[in-house]
Amino acid sequence: MNIVDVTYAQTGSSVHTDELGMREMQRRVFEKRGAQHLLIKAPPASGKSRALMFVALDKLYNQRRNRVIVAVPERSIGASFSSTKLTADGFFADWEIKPEHNLCTPGSPAGKVDAFVDFLNGPSAILVCTHATLRFAFERLAPDAFNGAVLAIDEFHHVSADTENSRLGALLREVMAGSDVHIVAMTGSYFRGDSIPVLAAQDEAKFTAVTFNYYDQLNGYQHLKSLGIGHHFYQGRYTEAIHEVLDLDKKTIVHIPNVNSGESTKDKINEVGEIIDTIGDYLDTEDDTGIIHIRRKDTGKILRVADLVDDSDPKRRANTLHYLASIASKDRDATDIILALGMAKEGFDWPYAEHALTVGYRASLTEIIQIIGRVTRDSPGKSHAQFTNLIAQPDAEQGEVTVSVNNILKAITASLLMEQVLAPNLDFMTKRGNEDLAEPGTIKIQGFKEPSSERVKQIVETDLNDLKANILQDETFARAAVGHVDPETTNKVLIPKIIRDRYPDLDEAQVEELRQQVVVDSVIKNGEIREFGDKRLVKMAEKFVNIDDMSINLIDSVNPFQRAFEVISKSVTPSVLRIIEGAIAATRVDISEEEAVAIWPKIQQWAKVNGRRPDRKSSDPKEKHYAEVLLFLQRLKQQRRAQERTEEMEGDQ
Repeated sequence: MNIVDVTYAQTGSSVHTDELGMREMQRRVFEKRGAQHLLIKAPPASGKSRALMFVALDKLYNQRRNRVIVAVPERSIGASFSSTKLTADGFFADWEIKPEHNLCTPGSPAGKVDAFVDFLNGPSAILVCTHATLRFAFERLAPDAFNGAVLAIDEFHHVSADTENSRLGALLREVMAGSDVHIVAMTGSYFRGDSIPVLAAQDEAKFTAVTFNYYDQLNGYQHLKSLGIGHHFYQGRYTEAIHEVLDLDKKTIVHIPNVNSGESTKDKINEVGEIIDTIGDYLDTEDDTGIIHIRRKDTGKILRVADLVDDSDPKRRANTLHYLASIASKDRDATDIILALGMAKEGFDWPYAEHALTVGYRASLTEIIQIIGRVTRDSPGKSHAQFTNLIAQPDAEQGEVTVSVNNILKAITASLLMEQVLAPNLDFMTKRGNEDLAEPGTIKIQGFKEPSSERVKQIVETDLNDLKANILQDETFARAAVGHVDPETTNKVLIPKIIRDRYPDLDEAQVEELRQQVVVDSVIKNGEIREFGDKRLVKMAEKFVNIDDMSINLIDSVNPFQRAFEVISKSVTPSVLRIIEGAIAATRVDISEEEAVAIWPKIQQWAKVNGRRPDRKSSDPKEKHYAEVLLFLQRLKQQRRAQERTEEMEGDQ
């Protein structure tokens, strides 16, 4: 079933070009070309590589920069920065790279490092290399070797603020501190997938951010009309269930699970063989391209399948990759299905792809965004794009039930986050009177605290979805998403704690302003908005509420991701649902003193209503949680009394 179904207006605005050959996103970036450090956050296919070309050429010709270095994570992505005739579309200069300065070609690492150092000492202006080449070359260079340079880092989420374990992050910090370098950072997702930020707060503050969101991009397409994000649950082996979701009429990328995951059979070659059997009857394989011919069992049509999983013959796989990049990216009939494991994600360009079928939960939200980006490119003949996650259901007869349940929860909540990412932005303001009507695209809320500082405004404008991703990766929050923690504790304790950890530079007033933005934006975008006459209603906690009557207190009484449990309830059988509920209820939630104190009034109210104390053996997750918190508070009180007695005895002595 689809969790997300979004329909777009097909305005064409995001793909139309102006008199300089720039798309809408590229114009936004070019307007900020004077900034020393630029951070470009934009979806796949929005034109980040060409945006870099425009900015870098301006810096070379008009801002006294003398060289440009572009670093990409993989050699295949280097093709996005090949020589390009920009003057043909109206720009003042062309992007030209000499063959010897394209280091995304076969060759030894040592030879590429030598070529990198020679480039810095030579007259040429532009070089393209991999992140690895940049790192190895830096071992032979001082930071001031980058004086006068523009350093562009593609897929910037590979950088990490943990400079002890991230060589790329350490390099960036040293170069920024030790030279006059200009940085252009580009990414489709600023979230790394772990708890470590991409940049330390003091370094991030030096960047000028330009954000072009998914809604801007997809709503401005010409051909793609709709996007669906859904899940399909299976038990047993995924190869026996994949036929239920593999639509052979769609151009499809199948990502099989990592061999270390629970979904894998530990034999990737055999898995590919079983998928091929599901597609039809094997005929032959082209020697020069590695493309496999398979005859469908139902229609007899011959499908062309690319196998990027089998790496036993590096030459054949290299030929297949070359074919996909040079032929299949331009000819719709050249390929029908791509089977991949670690490839065909980041930076992979197959514009005709309609369906991304991914087996197993992906722990990194960045990886999910990258996979979805493979099918959201605008292409003639493609009106709908689909992402389907094939996920294992928990089985009470097998071990790792808790792991399976957590995977389901995180997969669902990640999809709900994508729903918010794909939705149009809303502006929230404080409602100051009964006649205080909102403008279109704006919602006014009683008691809402608007951002009072430029720092909070900047986070809301450019970083809100990435903050939500941080929240969703938190283990406690994943359980809270299905009601194991009451909404007010989720909203007023858990979320502020995560905000403080991510933004230690914010004071408590700013934390509260940002907390309200996160909760309000999540609750309303995850809610269902309907219009009745001149009224707009939003569904919150199974009730429709007039948007004009909303208050921050009402919103704080709603779990912003409660819909995750509603989705699961409709997607699995009652017996599986009981397993999921039991696994969540049995999970002990680590709690801090701050969280326990915040819950105490709720426990008192619960005891008053029910006429008894909450029971730890209850089957109700909320009652069991309240009982655990009460026990925690009792133990804390005992510890403090013991400490006080010890201090009194020491004082008497």
